[in-house]
Amino acid sequence: MKKGYSKEEHYNEEQIEGLSKHYKDVLQKLGEDPDREGLEKTPERVAKAMQYLTHGYELDAGEIMRSAMFTENHNQMVIVKDIEVYSMCEHHMLPFFGKAHIAYIPNGKIVGLSKIPRVVDVFARRLQVQERLTDQIKDCIQDTLKPFGVAVVIEAQHMCMQMRGIQKQNSVTTTSSFTGAFEKDSTRKEFISLISSKLS
Repeated sequence: MKKGYSKEEHYNEEQIEGLSKHYKDVLQKLGEDPDREGLEKTPERVAKAMQYLTHGYELDAGEIMRSAMFTENHNQMVIVKDIEVYSMCEHHMLPFFGKAHIAYIPNGKIVGLSKIPRVVDVFARRLQVQERLTDQIKDCIQDTLKPFGVAVVIEAQHMCMQMRGIQKQNSVTTTSSFTGAFEKDSTRKEFISLISSKLS
């Protein structure tokens, strides 16, 4: 058995072949020579990257949550904050990235904590706008877990703003979405306070 680094990746080969042809054409139209050494394998590399960055279309976020739901009487706020978010803007197909902060108040059911970041990834690994991404995460948790309320806040930087167009490098976009108990001002303020604090 050969020792050392082993990288396993699984791709839809038919999709990769079709995308590669298009990316080769894009390189030519940009004035590049796709057959030169540095670009020879670029169309395939980009095709594989795009397939990975959009693999959320193939996943069911609700099913992921249902795989780790448990009966529990806890009825206080559960928060998972600082979840890394990487997605692709559907307008320019450039990345946006940042952090998601998510809370829910259980109503007889809790979910394995690792499933919440996975739900974020399911929707982030698609062509997106931040506003829709925020709502999709909230709706999935609310519809599947049926808690007393869900809160989602996403803070992100958008490469379409920083690399092109207005070119504002330090701008951060914040979106939020709430259901149930989090629509009450006091509960929402508690959530915002907790995700803003640095607990030792």
